[in-house]
Amino acid sequence: MRNPEKSALRKQFRRARTQMSTDERNAATKTINRLLKPYIKKGRKIGVYWPMGKELRLDGFVRAAQKRGAKLYLPYIKPNTRRMWFTPYPADGAKQERKRGRAKLHVPQFSGRKIRVHGLSILLVPIVGMDREGYRLGQAGGYYDATLAAMKYRLQAKTIGVGFACQLVDTLPREPHDLPLDGFVSESGVLVFKHH
Repeated sequence: MRNPEKSALRKQFRRARTQMSTDERNAATKTINRLLKPYIKKGRKIGVYWPMGKELRLDGFVRAAQKRGAKLYLPYIKPNTRRMWFTPYPADGAKQERKRGRAKLHVPQFSGRKIRVHGLSILLVPIVGMDREGYRLGQAGGYYDATLAAMKYRLQAKTIGVGFACQLVDTLPREPHDLPLDGFVSESGVLVFKHH
């Protein structure tokens, strides 16, 4: 279902992200990757994502997590499903199993033993927009929404939205099924959301 208000907001956030200069973007990326490092613990299972387009890159965080012995996982989407599985982050040079998506948004999918989201300790969630109450605006695919909804009554992975400060607003439109995240990390700092 297309929501015109959300579509307009997505355009606005993407434009703001695109308008960052290379220097601003690099400095912000470095800061965010540094602010995420306290989430790394040896043996902890952490879900990350493969950045698409101008999404925040997590290279510094990924390298630090690998060095410190955390186990990283990437989203894996089976054809014709909304809920994501997570497969181990590939070792250098691992071949992707297949690509998912059309046109420019090719998300590499890697093989490996799949786990569900509640098998993770932490899930870093890419955002298009984020509000100060923990609600996110995503790419409109619904994958994270379906995945987080499935976790609602189970052991919870901590969900941390990651993105740039220009993607944060006071409130976003929300649907009844939307679930707030536990935190948001941008170059402006770490926000932690308390939910009732």
